[in-house]
Order: sequence, then C-alpha cells, then structure tokens
Amino acid sequence: MWDKLWLNIHLATLRPSKTPYGAINDGAIASKDGKIIWLGKKSDLPNVPSKLASQIIEMDGEWVTPGLIDCHTHLIFGGQRADEFARKLQGESYESILASGGGVLSTLQATRNTSFQELLKIASVRLQDAMRQGVTTIEIKSGYGLNLENELKILCVAKKLEKIFPITIQSTCLAAHVVPPEYRSQRAHYVQWIIDELLPVVKKENLASAIDVFCEKIAFSLEETEIIFRRAKILGFDLKIHAEQLSWLGGAALAAHYQALSADHLEYMREEDVMALAKGGTVAVLLPGAFYFLREIQIPPIDLLRQYHVPIALATDFNPGTSPINSLSTIMNLACVLWNFTPEEALRSVTVNAAKALGLEEECGSLEVGKNADLVFWKIETPAELAYYLHGRRCEKWVKKGVSMDFSYFS
Repeated sequence: MWDKLWLNIHLATLRPSKTPYGAINDGAIASKDGKIIWLGKKSDLPNVPSKLASQIIEMDGEWVTPGLIDCHTHLIFGGQRADEFARKLQGESYESILASGGGVLSTLQATRNTSFQELLKIASVRLQDAMRQGVTTIEIKSGYGLNLENELKILCVAKKLEKIFPITIQSTCLAAHVVPPEYRSQRAHYVQWIIDELLPVVKKENLASAIDVFCEKIAFSLEETEIIFRRAKILGFDLKIHAEQLSWLGGAALAAHYQALSADHLEYMREEDVMALAKGGTVAVLLPGAFYFLREIQIPPIDLLRQYHVPIALATDFNPGTSPINSLSTIMNLACVLWNFTPEEALRSVTVNAAKALGLEEECGSLEVGKNADLVFWKIETPAELAYYLHGRRCEKWVKKGVSMDFSYFS
C-alpha cells in the first residue's frame, strides 16, 4: 500500500505540458518511502482510497506545488548593514562602500566576531522563515569568514542546520568572495591558500558540494577564477560563479566552459556568453533582489536566455548588504514586475530550474513519480497568486519526503 494519499487538491506539477503550470484540477497525490508514487485526477485512482493507502488526508481544495528551491543564498552571517543602506540612498556606490571597509568586509568582521552557537541561532530563525514560505531545499554559501577557522565555522553551521531541520541544504564554499584585508597586498597568496589549504579540508570533511567565485573587478579576475576552478574540478567540487553583475569580464562563458552548475547575476552578459551557457548546460540564476536593492538599471539579457533555451532560475541572494530579502515569493513578484516574467515562468524558476542549478533535477523541482515527495500546499485560487503578493505567502502545509510538518514545529 501507499504510505499517504492526499485528496481534494489541485496540482501544479510543473511537468512539461501544454496546460499552464502542468495543472491537474480535482487531483490526488500519493507517497511511499518518501517518494511520489502516484499522481493524477482523483477520478483516475486505480481503486477506492481506503484500499490504496495507509493514511488518507482530506484537504480543502488547496493548490499543491513542488517544494520551492532557493538556489542562491548567503544565509549565515553576523551583524547587519542598515547604515550602508542609508549611504546608498545618498548615492554612494557599492564599490565606494567596499573600498572604505564596508560591504562584504563589514560582514566579514561581524561574522568572525560571532560564535558558532550564535550564528546557528540566528540562521535557524532565517531558515524557519524560508520554510514557512514553502522552501524545502536551499543553498547556503560561506564567504563571510575568509580564513580557515571562520569559513569552516560557517560551513559547519550549515551542516548543523540540516541535522536540526527537515530540509535539504546544499552547501557552497565561497571563500573567493573578496580578498580579505590581511591579504590585500598578497592576492596571489590568497588564491593559493584557497586551492592548497582550504578546499582540500572542505572536501575531506565533506562540508560543501560546490565552490563559487565572485568574478568581478572588485573581487577576483578571470584568470584567478580559472585557477580556482581548475583545482576545484580536480578535487571533485561542482562549480558556480557570481559573474557579470557590475561589469563584463567573461566569467559566465568561463563557467560554461567548465560546465558549472550555474552562473549567477549576469546583468552585463553578452550574446556570446548566453550561447556558451546553452552549450555548457549551465543554468542562469537571476537575482532580482540585488537588482532592486542596488537600484540597478542594467537588466539581464532575459530575451536572449529564452531564445537560446537556457534554463533560468530565480533566487533570493539573501544577504545583509545587497539583497536582505528572505522570501522567494517576493523575488517572483520582482521578476514579474521588473523583468516581465510571467507568474508561471517565475514559479518554474524557483522549482524546476532551481533544482537543475543545484544538480538536483532528478530528485526534486516538479511533481513527478519517482521524485521526492516535497510538497507545499497553498490556500490560493490560482498558482499565479504566488507571484502576486509582494509581501510573500505562507504555505498551508509543508511536506518533506512525504513527512508533514505542523507549523507548531517552528515555534
């Protein structure tokens, strides 16, 4: 028998379909051993429900989507940067703030000064907020430690979070975020430290599955990025990149050449870069939260991404300086309003395509037999509502690998 069978629901499967959202009205979905075992119209069930499943759950007409996937976050950090927000409103640039010791360097100092337990406490609250809004899989980057002790501290917090909460966490090592102050006049030594000392330890301790590099004039050059990519590839890491956010350096094409899982930001990407992503199978992760918060005007080449059939994912980029937004629903709204995404395109970008950006497309991202029973139930009349409310939406029921979580769990 099936373990569970949910009835009186509508399904936004997000499978390839001529029907918007891959929708199945008046549907049902069943799980066994944490996987989806059956889904379809209730009228097509192969027998009466009581003879099919050990547990029958009667719902109240909710829409069910795959669990949402936030594929780019900087969830674990100390401090805040509200003072810099005020400076930006007065017209000061991100580059100027970074040069004065603000930006990532400010959060670096705050994170180094915050204990493991305090970081865990703060990050737990942030993670619960994301889960309440339907996130069942999340990526968390390091990058606010930039020395051995503190990079490992952040990655260990991420591992501890996954033990505490029933959520899939993909950890990414972003030691190549910026050059820390102690290496300011020794850039080459810092790059060498990353590849010779940090990455082997991260791999040995299984603290991250991917590495990321911020390839930008204020961070790491194309040549430095490639040095890190080469070593990370040899060690068996997946690759990701922050590229073409503030200027064009060619980082996206480099990432595609190395078959990176994703290239992220991409406001200044060119057509040849888009073609490279298509050839390399690299997902374009767009981050409208940072675009909005930094008041940028350079829009990513979304039409070219569509033209060349490059999968587009959206993510919060949740961080204290350039995207203090911890709501995928809000991000979907921004993509629709600022960049002319359709609500369906936005939802696919935080499910199907976000799963691919993490290399998890065989496990999650759509409602299909054999994938994880990661289900989110929404009290809405249409899936378009998930991108409609700027303030975000809280889900009605949250299910991870077939196990339902009551929201009293989050108290």
